[in-house]
Amino acid sequence: MSLLILEPLEVDVMQWLSERQPVRFAPELVGQARQLREALHHTRALILPPSVAVDAALLRAAPKLRVVGRMSAGAENIDLEACRTARVEVIRSATATGSAEAEFIVAALLSLLRRVPIQSSDGMWVGRELGCATIGLIGMTPAARMLAQLLPAFGARVVGYDPSLHQSDPLWAQWGIEALPLRELMEQSDGVSVQLAFFPRYRGLLGERVLEFSRPNQVWVSISHAALFDDKALADALSSGRILAAWLDSLEPGMQEPGRPLHGAANLQVTPRLAGTTRESRARAAWGVARRIDELLAEAPEPAGEFIARPLAQGAGIRRAS
Repeated sequence: MSLLILEPLEVDVMQWLSERQPVRFAPELVGQARQLREALHHTRALILPPSVAVDAALLRAAPKLRVVGRMSAGAENIDLEACRTARVEVIRSATATGSAEAEFIVAALLSLLRRVPIQSSDGMWVGRELGCATIGLIGMTPAARMLAQLLPAFGARVVGYDPSLHQSDPLWAQWGIEALPLRELMEQSDGVSVQLAFFPRYRGLLGERVLEFSRPNQVWVSISHAALFDDKALADALSSGRILAAWLDSLEPGMQEPGRPLHGAANLQVTPRLAGTTRESRARAAWGVARRIDELLAEAPEPAGEFIARPLAQGAGIRRAS
């Protein structure tokens, strides 16, 4: 089998792949470890949902595997080093969800600024306008690039920080974002948007030493992995009012259970990874992943006697080697 698909794809994408490769569509294997291992033994390419981890154990069960595709851009449970060692290429659609994520963040900022009131100088409790705000972006991802275009249209000032990007890097000016050290971003921002790609070295990056510099009445929106936050520091900032409200679109299971710092936080809103999940973004991601997998399988055909994947003219089929 050339390609095992464990995640539903757009119908036209599935049809396109089926015309080019031997395909097995088996989402029922998710959660069935033994059956999945058996199916992986003859699999050369795999498309799987975020719920399935790509680790050394999975790679050992797939000796012929050469390509792993994932529709979402996140790589939190993909062991990239193990994939490199096994010579398995990981394909993710890093840009397909950018515009969807940016729209989600703008909507969340608008909602928090308007529906979580502050007290004005005349004593009234009122909302705020995005057009009069400074918005800090943590993480230079495709979503940040879209935000740098959308937010100024409202009149907002956009500042940014990325731990992997020096302030003098020309990319900041190219994207129209004012680069600041993290402390200055915290002190100047009315709203903070977090879209930083997660790596283990960033665990707890947004902890007490960062959150203590929050500007009064600051609001947060994060579509990044929750491990970027120190949950106790975030809970303390929310309960003390240093952060007025936060919206997290990716919170790990158990982080709001009784006994955990974020349990019962009334000014914390959580959604289940909605930011990048739209009809349009899934179609873009599916086509991007499918085309790249087809290219790689065509570049590395199987030995004679098995299915051979070659670049084919439109309408041609796949034949077994004689």
